[in-house]
Amino acid sequence: MTETTGTWEDPGRHEDAYRPAPARERTFAALPPVSGGAFARTWWGLAWLKALADSALDGRQVKQGRRHARAGAVGAVSVRPGRITAVVQDRDGTRHRCDVLLQELDGADWDRFLDLVADRAGHIAALLDHDMPPHLVEDAAAAGIELLPGIGDLEAECGCGAWDHCAHTAALCHQVARLLDEDPFVLLLMRGRGERELLEDLQARTASRAREAAEECAPSGQAAEPVEADGIPAAEAYAARDILPPLPAPPPYVDEPGAAPALGGGTDPAPGVEVAALEFLISDTAARAQRLLADALSPGHADTPPQAPLTCAQDAVRLAAAGPEPRIAARLAAGSGRTAKGLALAVRAWEYGGAPALAVLEEEWTPEPAALARATAQLAAWDEDEPPPRLRHDRNRWTVIGADAQLRYGRDGRWWPYRKERGQWTPAGPAAEDPAAALAALRGGTEDSAASP
Repeated sequence: MTETTGTWEDPGRHEDAYRPAPARERTFAALPPVSGGAFARTWWGLAWLKALADSALDGRQVKQGRRHARAGAVGAVSVRPGRITAVVQDRDGTRHRCDVLLQELDGADWDRFLDLVADRAGHIAALLDHDMPPHLVEDAAAAGIELLPGIGDLEAECGCGAWDHCAHTAALCHQVARLLDEDPFVLLLMRGRGERELLEDLQARTASRAREAAEECAPSGQAAEPVEADGIPAAEAYAARDILPPLPAPPPYVDEPGAAPALGGGTDPAPGVEVAALEFLISDTAARAQRLLADALSPGHADTPPQAPLTCAQDAVRLAAAGPEPRIAARLAAGSGRTAKGLALAVRAWEYGGAPALAVLEEEWTPEPAALARATAQLAAWDEDEPPPRLRHDRNRWTVIGADAQLRYGRDGRWWPYRKERGQWTPAGPAAEDPAAALAALRGGTEDSAASP
């Protein structure tokens, strides 16, 4: 994906007339054809397509537009405040200029939006990472700022003469969904602010708040002293590397965990202590230590966030997944408050995806409105080559009507396939980002099970 940028500039706005002006238009080169699968991956890209589907009066035009976009019929896309523009070519070679309009935010809206972003470091980090987390959109909506379009917000203009969304404007919207997947700042530009302009304003607000906080903390009548950062400049640290004492060498890599000792010696264990269980735990500890050491010595370990510690109930499932002897498995089940059957089901979930898969098995929860909107948008974006299934919704679970199949929505936004076996819903595969892919894997598993002897 390539892009060119246009700028505007008011020489009287800055003391330095040669300072680059904020970008108010971005032009993206035509994207190549794409085949199969959902057209958008991110939740905000799917929400954009849902706004198109809700705004268009003729669903057939939306489907035809999706086919145009898949075929690569959309030319370069120009994005500027309030408008996106492209030329779309029909199959007969006829070209049409089409525009889609979206209402810009006014100055007061932008002030409120920038204030709420500056209030939370997580919002700033997300924008710098070109991410649009749901809680940012939720906070904006709570402040009366609608970042994502809704029903009727996408207005269409096309040279073909259609007064509503036609196949050409629908194709443009589908192409923009691909651009939004890569960079949510495209949406913010449509709402009126370019990336650099927004980040510069945000940086100025953050610095101003830091100065105000320092002044509030200063004694009455005294000017606040500048806040000095801890540590020393990186240049000084690198310059002194030759005179600092060397760090110890990292420990060597261990190919295999050490063998567990055989406990015994002729002395009977204390009441309640089972030797086989202790030997099992010692072997597990050695294996975990070997894996932790391998992770610590692997490239990029310093940039990998640590995993959340397991609860006792989760760790019991992890241990049971190693296949201990039945008596130890029974103790794990009792210690974690599960039956033997319940522990076996939990192990099955664990093998498909660890702690997140176990949570999907054992937790029922109701998605918040933003999460529910993302899930609904994904289900609505089912590929046109295959009719969507009829689903019955209950909290975070969507059951296929007339089939022993179910999709469960995880807190991380992924979809988990479930199959009813002997009257009980059972994990049937790993998670997928797309509900259609999760259900397809479930159907494939059913066919494989039917074909196996």
